[in-house]
Amino acid sequence: MASLTLPVRHLLRIGAHAAPWLLGAVVVAAIPLTLGASRGHVLAGAPVAEPAADDDRVGSTAPDFELGALDGRRIRLSDFRGRVVLVNFWATWCAPCRVEMPWLTEFDARYRDRGLTVLGVSVDDGGRERVERFARERQVGYPILLSDGDVDLRYGGVRFLPQTFFVGRDGRIIRRVYGIRTYADFEADIRSALGLQ
Repeated sequence: MASLTLPVRHLLRIGAHAAPWLLGAVVVAAIPLTLGASRGHVLAGAPVAEPAADDDRVGSTAPDFELGALDGRRIRLSDFRGRVVLVNFWATWCAPCRVEMPWLTEFDARYRDRGLTVLGVSVDDGGRERVERFARERQVGYPILLSDGDVDLRYGGVRFLPQTFFVGRDGRIIRRVYGIRTYADFEADIRSALGLQ
């Protein structure tokens, strides 16, 4: 399914030369598809995503990173070797990300003792305070890390959000998923990664 991904800044340029009613119609129609299309990130075109079948990163060692967390800690991916880690790239403006966050909190609590760690990497431009408020309001129970801009590039540019990397106990990428999955599919992938199926 093709999707329209036209950043809001382009719509505003169009609006300067178009009739006001046309601009209103275009903006209203495009908001669900383009909300927050800053920093080159766009929402996945389909409401439910599939794993990236032709992903050359699957099977390779996940790029290590050390990022600051909202609670002040510095967190390194390699510190979680021996555990299954979900590295979830998200942003406050990403509507599907908002749907996933309570699920991720629930999965983190349910499977933590079985070897799961969830790390959320915020790619927001809005600053730490905005991300802190957002996470607090949603009672996110897993560590939220702030992207340094470089980690996005090391994971392939992370142009679609949400984007989740499943990292195995050996530090290798098991799966990468673009966009939102159903709750049941997400949990099935987690259970599979943990060897529970």
